[in-house]
Amino acid sequence: MRPSRPILQSGAADLDGVGPTAHIGRRTEGAVGHRGPDQQKRAGRVTVKEMNVSAEVPDWSRERVRRFWDPASKLLRAVRRYQAARERKGPLAALARRYWVLNHLFWSTITQSEIHLHCRIAGGLRLPHPTGIIIHPGSTIGPNCMIFHQVTLAGPVTLGGHVDIGAGAKILNGVTIGDHVTIGANAVVTTDVPSGVTVAGVPARIIGGRYDMPDDA
Repeated sequence: MRPSRPILQSGAADLDGVGPTAHIGRRTEGAVGHRGPDQQKRAGRVTVKEMNVSAEVPDWSRERVRRFWDPASKLLRAVRRYQAARERKGPLAALARRYWVLNHLFWSTITQSEIHLHCRIAGGLRLPHPTGIIIHPGSTIGPNCMIFHQVTLAGPVTLGGHVDIGAGAKILNGVTIGDHVTIGANAVVTTDVPSGVTVAGVPARIIGGRYDMPDDA
C-alpha cells in the first residue's frame, strides 16, 4: 500500500477554505471517488482553465466591473484610475486624482481592506471575497493573481504571475513568490517560493506541484 501524498485540486473552493478539498496538505479517501461523472468532468475543465492562465500577459477581463455593487472591481478600478491620473498634468488631472482618492477611500472602507494607491499591481488581479486584505505599499504583484479574504502581504513582498493566495494566508517581509504558485489557506510564508508549486502550513512548506491531482482522478 503506497503512502498517501499531499494533494491540491485547483479551484477557488480549495483556497477559500470552504470547499471539499479545504483540508490542504492531507488526503481524504473518496474525495473524488464519490463524484458523479458530470462532476468529475466539470472539475477537469476547471483544472485545464487554471493551467492556461498566463503568468506574463494580463487578462484585464478579470478586473471588469460586472454589476453596480462590485466592491472588488471598483476598488481596483480606483487604484488604476488614480495611477493613470497621476501620470497626467493640469487641473483636470488634479481633480481626477482627488475624485479617485475619495472613491478609493469609500471602497476601502466598504471592504475593510488596505490596498495602497501606489501599489505596483499588474493586470488581471482577482479578489473573489475582498474583505480584510492588507497589501503593503512596497509590494509588487504580477499578472493574473488571485487573493482571497484576510490575506496580508506584510512588507515589500514580490508575487510572480498567476499566484493564488488562500484565505487568511500571510506572506512576510521581503519574500519572493515565483510564477504559477498556490498558497494554501492560513499559510504563513517566511521564505522564497519557487515557481510551479503548492505551499501550505505554518511555516509554509512545499506540499506538491500546483496541478497535482488524486491518483484516481
